[in-house]
Amino acid sequence: MGLKETIKPITYLKNNAAEVVREAHEKGRLLVVTQNGEAKAVVMSIDQYDEWKQTLAMLKLIALGEADIRAGRLVEQDVLFQRMETVISRVAGDD
Repeated sequence: MGLKETIKPITYLKNNAAEVVREAHEKGRLLVVTQNGEAKAVVMSIDQYDEWKQTLAMLKLIALGEADIRAGRLVEQDVLFQRMETVISRVAGDD
């Protein structure tokens, strides 16, 4: 399916809402909705949305990690694991 087929005016959504939702759910079809010639919204399945959110969260974690590296906020691996073990012991009540 080409990009041209995924961009539709809002009137198409109004007239075909059930079909748009079905295709989003069953076929993973993404629809860009335009209003007055401008892209205004995207219709996608809930599965696609959840995947998009997870991907975005992962990219944010990577960006934060890269910022920490640039700022010199680094910890040696063995030190990190020791800190994690200490925290886990406290939470588990092993003190």
